[in-house]
Amino acid sequence: MSRSSFGWLRAGAAALGLFAAMPAAMAQPTAANPQTVTMWSHWPDEASKRNYVEARVRAFEAANPQCRIRLSFIQKADIYTSARAAVRTGQAPDIFWLEPDEIAFARNGFLEPLDRYVDLNGLEDWARTSWSHNGRVYGLPLEAYTVELYYNRDRVRALGVEVPASGQLNQAQFTDLVRRGVAAGITPLAQGVADRPFPGAYFLEEVLLRRLGPDDYRKLLTGHLPFRDPRVMAAMTWVRELVDIGAYPRSMATLKLGESHYYFHTNPGALMFPIASWYTGRAFVPPESGGQPPGFPLGLMQYPVMDNSDCPECKTLAVGGSYVMYSRSRNKECAGALLNSFVNIESGNQWMESVLLQTGIRTDPSRISGINAPYFRELQQRSEGARFFIGTPLQYMTGRCADTFQQVLNRALPGGQISPQDAAAQMDAACAAAPQ
Repeated sequence: MSRSSFGWLRAGAAALGLFAAMPAAMAQPTAANPQTVTMWSHWPDEASKRNYVEARVRAFEAANPQCRIRLSFIQKADIYTSARAAVRTGQAPDIFWLEPDEIAFARNGFLEPLDRYVDLNGLEDWARTSWSHNGRVYGLPLEAYTVELYYNRDRVRALGVEVPASGQLNQAQFTDLVRRGVAAGITPLAQGVADRPFPGAYFLEEVLLRRLGPDDYRKLLTGHLPFRDPRVMAAMTWVRELVDIGAYPRSMATLKLGESHYYFHTNPGALMFPIASWYTGRAFVPPESGGQPPGFPLGLMQYPVMDNSDCPECKTLAVGGSYVMYSRSRNKECAGALLNSFVNIESGNQWMESVLLQTGIRTDPSRISGINAPYFRELQQRSEGARFFIGTPLQYMTGRCADTFQQVLNRALPGGQISPQDAAAQMDAACAAAPQ
């Protein structure tokens, strides 16, 4: 959902200020008269994340009998649709799930600043920044992720390609790998964009970040560098070359995100999968629940580097699923205490150990253990020496620019429906910043 969808928010912002200035008087919650906090979370079909959240809520309730939590797990699109309507009518839950590209909720006064409820020192600096507005922090950044290139070690090796210790192929080597996969009847890159506005652009994004370096990449995302820049055009031309070879599934436009996971590791199987490191939330569950097969030869590549890339070591790091508090909540005391209960090293480590995904909560990775610890060590290895760029394109783009990104770079270009030249023209028309 683009930020242009929030025109209705501005109309209600002034009225909302009146409610914020006149909080309702509330009795102090007690075990005999507890506050009931309503909480909407995503991840209904991601067992590891759901189990983690449920366990944290149960532990909080046991330690705080004056608070009761009514927790619901809802699909992302449904949360967004319901929250947009509910904040207007005063019926939103006390806590709900958002991602930082929805900061417009905070800009328009519908979120409560967390500064006086949550120990901000327990959050990573970069994670706080992702949820900051006018010097206040509005989201608990539970989920963080890097954009990774997963691959099937056995299938790649069977094609005669050895991934170097660095994990990174150059432009010619990667093109050769794609050609070998197609010749063998194997889809090189699993991907699906039917229900998401971003994954089709993952490969292009990471190539552009490495080709441009973080400063010019940020300028590109904020409209201060044109997509007609020769370096950007070279990257889009290479992606279109890979598309024309047959890099992506023909069903990409109708393939949903969850289905693209299964496509990669089970049926029909692909060489690689450009996806955020929350891949594990779906993959590391039993096969009967859609997880990857036992013993699946999962590996992590670095994204390839084009010739003359300015920052081969660059990599995207971003905040994902987060919890926010409704500004008109009547249960802020318990809601704030619940959010703060997530913010400690033990909680952060439990998230990484059980979900095998990064978090914006401070952690101590040296204490991580468990049967999937080898995977996490490889994930850490692939980030050693990385120069992180914080945030994904849709966390920088707004309005028409974000809408165009979703249609052109997420769908049309990787789908082979548009030329690099037309893609650049449409992006520049939608995204160019006004002259300063």
